[in-house]
Amino acid sequence: MKWKTIACLSVACIGVASGFSYQPAKKSRQYYEAHRDIVWEVPMKEKLIALTFDDGPNPRTTPQILDLLAQNEAKATFFVVGKRMERFPDIVRREALEGHEVANHTYSHAYFTKGFSPKKLVEELQLTQAKIDDLTGKHCQWFRPPGGFYDDKVINTVRGQGYTVILWSWHQDTKDWLAPGTDRIVNKVLKNARNGDIVLMHDHVDGSVQTVQALRKILPELRKRGYKMVTVSELLQHRTPKT
Repeated sequence: MKWKTIACLSVACIGVASGFSYQPAKKSRQYYEAHRDIVWEVPMKEKLIALTFDDGPNPRTTPQILDLLAQNEAKATFFVVGKRMERFPDIVRREALEGHEVANHTYSHAYFTKGFSPKKLVEELQLTQAKIDDLTGKHCQWFRPPGGFYDDKVINTVRGQGYTVILWSWHQDTKDWLAPGTDRIVNKVLKNARNGDIVLMHDHVDGSVQTVQALRKILPELRKRGYKMVTVSELLQHRTPKT
């Protein structure tokens, strides 16, 4: 059993680190995009990019990120963890008050891989959403599964709760959760920036402030290039209507 646990965790890490989601029951990306079950990015002519931050709030780094976003007239989407919201509610309130989007990333950051319980996922969604509604006064329909793990059972479960899965552009996985170095994070975003990107970052990484440091370079440079940083909702407003 111990070996199986280690192996499972290794698969999880490989899936996240590669920027590709683990898919036990896999259809093509084209299928999920056509059915609007999952969003990876929104190709467009407009110079818009959605910065997203997972796993917070964090009392040290999230306020610094909010300060930098304000200084650069940028909006973002924070995929929050319910149990951390309970510890740091004022940060979540601030996210909403400053015009950012607060979205669901489960209550306990559970990985919903093969064999998971749909009932458990529903409980995680509902617990977190109730807290988001309470703290922000807004209901958000976006959900990002921890680790990017999904299959058809995950998709069907979250759709039944009124959510759409939001992942990230495969070329915009900064891997900042590994604390790879500030310059690596900066270069990942800036060298690959495209219209309609969804960028994956984390505002909660134990013991690391590299994401904050990287944003000090990323945000002004994106603005200099003419990009506007928007929420996921605003990005999707520019999506081609479904026919």
